[in-house]
Amino acid sequence: MYHIRLKNTHYDAGFHYGQMLKKHGQMICEKPTFQITKEKQLFVEKCIPIYQKYYPEILDEIKGIADGQQSSYEDLLIFLLSMYCFEVNLHCTCLACVDQQNILLGRNSDFLVSLEKLCMNCLYALDDCLSFCGNTTAFVEIEDGMNEKGLAMGMTFVYPSIKKPGFNAGFLVRYCLEKCQSVKECLKFIKTVPIASYQTLTFVDASGHIAVVECCPHHVEITEAFDSSFLVATNHFEKIPHHPHIDDWYSHQRYQNAYHALNQNKNISLSLIQDILSGKYGFMCQYDRKIGADTIWSVVYDVKNQNIYRVEGNPSRKKFKKDLRWR
Repeated sequence: MYHIRLKNTHYDAGFHYGQMLKKHGQMICEKPTFQITKEKQLFVEKCIPIYQKYYPEILDEIKGIADGQQSSYEDLLIFLLSMYCFEVNLHCTCLACVDQQNILLGRNSDFLVSLEKLCMNCLYALDDCLSFCGNTTAFVEIEDGMNEKGLAMGMTFVYPSIKKPGFNAGFLVRYCLEKCQSVKECLKFIKTVPIASYQTLTFVDASGHIAVVECCPHHVEITEAFDSSFLVATNHFEKIPHHPHIDDWYSHQRYQNAYHALNQNKNISLSLIQDILSGKYGFMCQYDRKIGADTIWSVVYDVKNQNIYRVEGNPSRKKFKKDLRWR
Protein backbone atom coordinates (compact mmCIF):
# COMPACT_ATOMS: atom_id res chain seq x y z
CA MET A 1 0.00 0.00 0.00
CA TYR A 2 1.37 3.41 -1.00
CA HIS A 3 1.17 6.19 1.62
CA ILE A 4 0.87 9.79 0.49
CA ARG A 5 0.13 13.23 1.96
CA LEU A 6 -1.70 15.75 -0.22
CA LYS A 7 -2.14 19.45 0.54
CA ASN A 8 -2.60 22.95 -0.91
CA THR A 9 -5.02 23.31 -3.84
CA HIS A 10 -6.77 20.42 -5.57
CA TYR A 11 -4.63 20.95 -8.66
CA ASP A 12 -1.43 21.00 -6.56
CA ALA A 13 -2.46 17.78 -4.82
CA GLY A 14 -3.22 16.09 -8.11
CA PHE A 15 0.05 17.20 -9.70
CA HIS A 16 2.04 15.90 -6.73
CA TYR A 17 0.10 12.62 -6.85
CA GLY A 18 0.71 12.16 -10.58
CA GLN A 19 4.38 13.02 -10.25
CA MET A 20 4.85 10.64 -7.31
CA LEU A 21 3.32 7.75 -9.22
CA LYS A 22 5.45 8.47 -12.27
CA LYS A 23 8.60 8.70 -10.15
CA HIS A 24 7.88 5.18 -8.87
CA GLY A 25 7.31 3.88 -12.39
CA GLN A 26 3.53 3.82 -12.07
CA MET A 27 1.70 5.19 -15.11
CA ILE A 28 -2.06 5.10 -14.73
CA CYS A 29 -2.60 4.85 -18.48
CA GLU A 30 -0.56 1.61 -18.54
CA LYS A 31 -2.66 -0.22 -15.94
CA PRO A 32 -4.73 -3.21 -17.13
CA THR A 33 -7.96 -1.56 -15.94
CA PHE A 34 -7.27 1.57 -18.01
CA GLN A 35 -9.63 0.84 -20.87
CA ILE A 36 -10.99 3.72 -22.95
CA THR A 37 -14.01 2.89 -25.10
CA LYS A 38 -16.45 4.95 -27.16
CA GLU A 39 -19.26 3.95 -24.81
CA LYS A 40 -17.36 5.24 -21.79
CA GLN A 41 -16.39 8.41 -23.63
CA LEU A 42 -20.00 9.26 -24.48
CA PHE A 43 -21.07 8.43 -20.92
CA VAL A 44 -18.42 10.66 -19.33
CA GLU A 45 -19.23 13.57 -21.65
CA LYS A 46 -22.66 13.63 -19.98
CA CYS A 47 -21.16 13.28 -16.48
CA ILE A 48 -18.73 16.21 -16.75
CA PRO A 49 -21.38 18.98 -16.45
CA ILE A 50 -22.66 17.34 -13.24
CA TYR A 51 -19.18 17.41 -11.66
CA GLN A 52 -18.73 21.00 -12.90
CA LYS A 53 -21.90 21.93 -11.02
CA TYR A 54 -21.38 20.02 -7.76
CA TYR A 55 -17.63 19.42 -7.46
CA PRO A 56 -15.58 21.42 -10.01
CA GLU A 57 -12.41 21.29 -7.91
CA ILE A 58 -12.15 17.51 -8.36
CA LEU A 59 -11.80 18.09 -12.10
CA ASP A 60 -8.88 20.43 -11.31
CA GLU A 61 -7.29 17.63 -9.27
CA ILE A 62 -7.67 15.16 -12.13
CA LYS A 63 -6.08 17.74 -14.45
CA GLY A 64 -3.20 17.98 -11.99
CA ILE A 65 -2.76 14.20 -11.99
CA ALA A 66 -2.70 14.15 -15.79
CA ASP A 67 -0.11 16.95 -15.90
CA GLY A 68 1.99 15.22 -13.24
CA GLN A 69 1.87 12.01 -15.26
CA GLN A 70 2.35 13.89 -18.56
CA SER A 71 -0.64 12.00 -19.93
CA SER A 72 -4.02 12.77 -21.50
CA TYR A 73 -6.46 14.66 -19.26
CA GLU A 74 -9.40 13.60 -21.43
CA ASP A 75 -8.51 9.91 -21.22
CA LEU A 76 -8.00 10.15 -17.45
CA LEU A 77 -11.45 11.73 -17.08
CA ILE A 78 -12.99 8.87 -19.05
CA PHE A 79 -11.18 6.31 -16.91
CA LEU A 80 -12.05 7.83 -13.52
CA LEU A 81 -15.57 9.18 -14.07
CA SER A 82 -16.78 5.91 -15.60
CA MET A 83 -15.32 3.76 -12.82
CA TYR A 84 -17.78 1.57 -10.83
CA CYS A 85 -20.33 2.03 -13.66
CA PHE A 86 -18.91 -0.59 -16.06
CA GLU A 87 -16.64 -2.86 -13.97
CA VAL A 88 -17.77 -5.69 -11.68
CA ASN A 89 -14.62 -6.55 -9.71
CA LEU A 90 -14.90 -4.74 -6.35
CA HIS A 91 -16.46 -6.65 -3.43
CA CYS A 92 -16.38 -5.39 0.16
CA THR A 93 -17.99 -5.51 3.61
CA CYS A 94 -18.97 -2.54 5.80
CA LEU A 95 -20.37 -2.48 9.32
CA ALA A 96 -21.13 0.37 11.71
CA CYS A 97 -22.07 0.14 15.37
CA VAL A 98 -22.61 2.45 18.31
CA ASP A 99 -23.29 2.15 22.06
CA GLN A 100 -22.56 4.28 25.12
CA GLN A 101 -18.81 3.58 24.95
CA ASN A 102 -18.10 3.08 21.25
CA ILE A 103 -18.68 4.60 17.81
CA LEU A 104 -17.06 2.30 15.23
CA LEU A 105 -17.02 1.67 11.50
CA GLY A 106 -15.21 -1.28 9.93
CA ARG A 107 -14.57 -2.22 6.31
CA ASN A 108 -12.89 -5.02 4.38
CA SER A 109 -11.75 -4.15 0.87
CA ASP A 110 -11.97 -7.29 -1.28
CA PHE A 111 -10.33 -6.94 -4.66
CA LEU A 112 -8.24 -8.60 -7.38
CA VAL A 113 -4.90 -9.96 -6.20
CA SER A 114 -3.27 -8.79 -9.43
CA LEU A 115 -3.96 -5.15 -8.51
CA GLU A 116 -3.46 -5.20 -4.72
CA LYS A 117 -0.10 -3.43 -4.84
CA LEU A 118 -1.74 -0.35 -6.36
CA CYS A 119 -3.93 0.45 -3.34
CA MET A 120 -3.21 3.67 -1.47
CA ASN A 121 -3.66 5.32 1.91
CA CYS A 122 -4.06 9.08 1.50
CA LEU A 123 -3.93 11.97 3.99
CA TYR A 124 -5.72 14.93 2.44
CA ALA A 125 -5.43 18.45 3.88
CA LEU A 126 -6.54 20.70 1.03
CA ASP A 127 -7.31 24.40 1.06
CA ASP A 128 -10.78 25.24 2.44
CA CYS A 129 -11.70 21.56 2.91
CA LEU A 130 -11.99 19.14 5.81
CA SER A 131 -8.86 17.05 6.25
CA PHE A 132 -9.32 13.29 6.12
CA CYS A 133 -7.57 9.93 5.93
CA GLY A 134 -8.81 7.56 3.23
CA ASN A 135 -8.01 4.30 1.46
CA THR A 136 -8.54 3.49 -2.19
CA THR A 137 -7.86 1.26 -5.18
CA ALA A 138 -8.98 4.10 -7.47
CA PHE A 139 -6.41 6.91 -7.23
CA VAL A 140 -8.27 10.24 -6.71
CA GLU A 141 -11.44 8.46 -5.62
CA ILE A 142 -11.84 7.21 -2.05
CA GLU A 143 -13.50 3.98 -0.85
CA ASP A 144 -13.38 4.40 2.93
CA GLY A 145 -12.12 7.04 5.34
CA MET A 146 -12.62 9.37 8.30
CA ASN A 147 -12.38 13.15 8.46
CA GLU A 148 -11.32 15.61 11.15
CA LYS A 149 -14.91 16.06 12.38
CA GLY A 150 -15.32 12.34 13.12
CA LEU A 151 -17.37 11.43 10.06
CA ALA A 152 -16.39 7.94 8.89
CA MET A 153 -17.79 6.08 5.90
CA GLY A 154 -17.19 3.29 3.42
CA MET A 155 -18.70 1.97 0.20
CA THR A 156 -19.53 -1.46 -1.16
CA PHE A 157 -19.97 -2.09 -4.86
CA VAL A 158 -23.22 -3.45 -6.30
CA TYR A 159 -23.46 -4.77 -9.86
CA PRO A 160 -24.74 -2.02 -12.24
CA SER A 161 -27.66 -2.88 -14.51
CA ILE A 162 -28.30 0.56 -16.03
CA LYS A 163 -26.05 3.58 -16.54
CA LYS A 164 -27.07 7.17 -15.99
CA PRO A 165 -24.77 10.23 -15.82
CA GLY A 166 -23.86 11.33 -12.30
CA PHE A 167 -21.44 10.81 -9.42
CA ASN A 168 -19.91 7.37 -9.03
CA ALA A 169 -19.24 5.57 -5.74
CA GLY A 170 -15.65 6.73 -5.25
CA PHE A 171 -16.48 10.40 -5.74
CA LEU A 172 -19.55 10.16 -3.50
CA VAL A 173 -17.28 8.99 -0.66
CA ARG A 174 -14.58 11.54 -1.49
CA TYR A 175 -17.05 14.45 -1.57
CA CYS A 176 -18.68 13.55 1.74
CA LEU A 177 -15.38 13.17 3.60
CA GLU A 178 -14.10 16.45 2.20
CA LYS A 179 -17.27 18.55 2.56
CA CYS A 180 -19.54 17.09 5.27
CA GLN A 181 -19.33 17.17 9.06
CA SER A 182 -22.22 14.83 9.85
CA VAL A 183 -24.30 11.97 8.51
CA LYS A 184 -27.20 14.41 8.15
CA GLU A 185 -25.17 16.57 5.76
CA CYS A 186 -24.14 13.49 3.76
CA LEU A 187 -27.72 12.28 3.38
CA LYS A 188 -28.81 15.71 2.15
CA PHE A 189 -26.12 15.62 -0.54
CA ILE A 190 -26.88 12.03 -1.58
CA LYS A 191 -30.56 12.90 -2.05
CA THR A 192 -29.63 15.91 -4.20
CA VAL A 193 -26.84 14.83 -6.55
CA PRO A 194 -27.40 12.61 -9.64
CA ILE A 195 -25.91 9.15 -9.07
CA ALA A 196 -24.29 7.04 -11.80
CA SER A 197 -23.31 3.75 -10.15
CA TYR A 198 -24.83 1.11 -7.85
CA GLN A 199 -23.48 0.96 -4.29
CA THR A 200 -24.14 1.04 -0.58
CA LEU A 201 -22.66 3.80 1.56
CA THR A 202 -22.22 3.20 5.29
CA PHE A 203 -21.88 6.26 7.55
CA VAL A 204 -21.22 7.05 11.21
CA ASP A 205 -20.49 10.40 12.84
CA ALA A 206 -19.28 11.72 16.18
CA SER A 207 -22.84 12.03 17.53
CA GLY A 208 -23.42 8.28 17.12
CA HIS A 209 -25.72 8.69 14.11
CA ILE A 210 -25.27 5.69 11.76
CA ALA A 211 -26.82 5.07 8.35
CA VAL A 212 -26.64 2.77 5.34
CA VAL A 213 -27.67 4.23 2.00
CA GLU A 214 -28.54 1.92 -0.88
CA CYS A 215 -28.37 4.05 -4.00
CA CYS A 216 -28.32 3.78 -7.77
CA PRO A 217 -29.37 6.00 -10.70
CA HIS A 218 -33.09 5.53 -10.09
CA HIS A 219 -33.45 5.02 -6.34
CA VAL A 220 -32.10 6.02 -2.92
CA GLU A 221 -33.06 3.99 0.16
CA ILE A 222 -31.86 5.14 3.60
CA THR A 223 -31.69 3.13 6.83
CA GLU A 224 -30.78 5.13 9.94
CA ALA A 225 -30.05 4.19 13.55
CA PHE A 226 -28.99 5.93 16.77
CA ASP A 227 -27.80 4.99 20.26
CA SER A 228 -27.23 1.24 20.80
CA SER A 229 -27.48 -0.22 17.33
CA PHE A 230 -25.60 -1.50 14.28
CA LEU A 231 -25.93 -1.71 10.50
CA VAL A 232 -24.22 -3.96 7.92
CA ALA A 233 -23.73 -3.71 4.15
CA THR A 234 -22.09 -5.98 1.57
CA ASN A 235 -22.45 -6.30 -2.22
CA HIS A 236 -26.20 -6.50 -2.61
CA PHE A 237 -29.23 -4.39 -1.79
CA GLU A 238 -31.46 -5.36 1.10
CA LYS A 239 -34.27 -2.91 0.26
CA ILE A 240 -33.99 -1.96 -3.42
CA PRO A 241 -35.17 -4.78 -5.74
CA HIS A 242 -32.07 -5.85 -7.63
CA HIS A 243 -31.10 -9.46 -8.34
CA PRO A 244 -28.28 -9.77 -10.91
CA HIS A 245 -27.02 -13.29 -11.57
CA ILE A 246 -23.31 -12.71 -10.99
CA ASP A 247 -20.52 -13.92 -8.73
CA ASP A 248 -20.85 -11.57 -5.73
CA TRP A 249 -18.02 -13.15 -3.72
CA TYR A 250 -20.30 -14.61 -1.02
CA SER A 251 -22.07 -11.29 -0.41
CA HIS A 252 -25.12 -12.72 1.39
CA GLN A 253 -22.97 -15.05 3.51
CA ARG A 254 -20.72 -12.19 4.60
CA TYR A 255 -23.76 -10.06 5.40
CA GLN A 256 -25.39 -12.76 7.54
CA ASN A 257 -22.18 -13.58 9.38
CA ALA A 258 -21.53 -9.93 10.29
CA TYR A 259 -25.17 -9.32 11.22
CA HIS A 260 -25.42 -12.36 13.49
CA ALA A 261 -22.09 -11.63 15.17
CA LEU A 262 -23.16 -8.09 16.05
CA ASN A 263 -26.66 -9.19 17.04
CA GLN A 264 -25.40 -11.90 19.40
CA ASN A 265 -22.58 -9.89 20.99
CA LYS A 266 -24.24 -7.05 22.82
CA ASN A 267 -20.95 -5.69 24.19
CA ILE A 268 -19.51 -3.81 21.23
CA SER A 269 -15.74 -3.31 21.20
CA LEU A 270 -12.86 -2.55 18.87
CA SER A 271 -11.63 -6.14 19.21
CA LEU A 272 -15.09 -7.52 18.29
CA ILE A 273 -15.16 -5.54 15.04
CA GLN A 274 -11.62 -6.61 14.22
CA ASP A 275 -12.51 -10.26 14.92
CA ILE A 276 -15.60 -10.10 12.68
CA LEU A 277 -13.59 -8.60 9.81
CA SER A 278 -10.89 -11.23 10.39
CA GLY A 279 -13.37 -14.07 9.86
CA LYS A 280 -13.53 -15.34 13.44
CA TYR A 281 -17.34 -15.31 13.35
CA GLY A 282 -17.73 -17.00 9.97
CA PHE A 283 -16.62 -16.42 6.40
CA MET A 284 -15.54 -12.86 5.75
CA CYS A 285 -12.08 -12.73 4.19
CA GLN A 286 -11.05 -16.37 3.79
CA TYR A 287 -10.65 -16.25 0.01
CA ASP A 288 -8.54 -18.67 -2.01
CA ARG A 289 -5.88 -16.41 -3.49
CA LYS A 290 -5.34 -18.95 -6.25
CA ILE A 291 -8.56 -17.76 -7.89
CA GLY A 292 -7.25 -14.18 -7.89
CA ALA A 293 -9.41 -12.73 -5.10
CA ASP A 294 -8.55 -11.63 -1.56
CA THR A 295 -9.11 -9.03 1.12
CA ILE A 296 -6.36 -6.50 0.40
CA TRP A 297 -6.92 -4.26 3.41
CA SER A 298 -9.13 -4.10 6.48
CA VAL A 299 -9.76 -0.99 8.55
CA VAL A 300 -11.62 0.06 11.70
CA TYR A 301 -12.40 3.73 12.41
CA ASP A 302 -12.72 4.42 16.14
CA VAL A 303 -14.68 7.66 15.85
CA LYS A 304 -15.05 8.35 19.57
CA ASN A 305 -11.29 8.30 20.12
CA GLN A 306 -10.31 9.54 16.63
CA ASN A 307 -8.14 6.49 16.00
CA ILE A 308 -7.68 4.34 12.90
CA TYR A 309 -6.58 0.70 12.88
CA ARG A 310 -5.66 -0.94 9.57
CA VAL A 311 -4.34 -4.21 8.17
CA GLU A 312 -2.48 -3.85 4.88
CA GLY A 313 -3.41 -7.29 3.63
CA ASN A 314 -5.78 -10.01 4.76
CA PRO A 315 -6.81 -9.63 8.43
CA SER A 316 -6.99 -13.40 8.92
CA ARG A 317 -3.22 -13.51 8.36
CA LYS A 318 -2.01 -10.10 9.58
CA LYS A 319 -2.64 -7.93 12.63
CA PHE A 320 -4.34 -4.54 12.85
CA LYS A 321 -1.96 -1.65 13.49
CA LYS A 322 -2.78 1.83 14.72
CA ASP A 323 -2.31 4.52 12.06
CA LEU A 324 0.12 6.89 13.76
CA ARG A 325 0.21 9.30 10.80
CA TRP A 326 -3.45 10.20 11.41
CA ARG A 327 -2.71 11.48 14.91
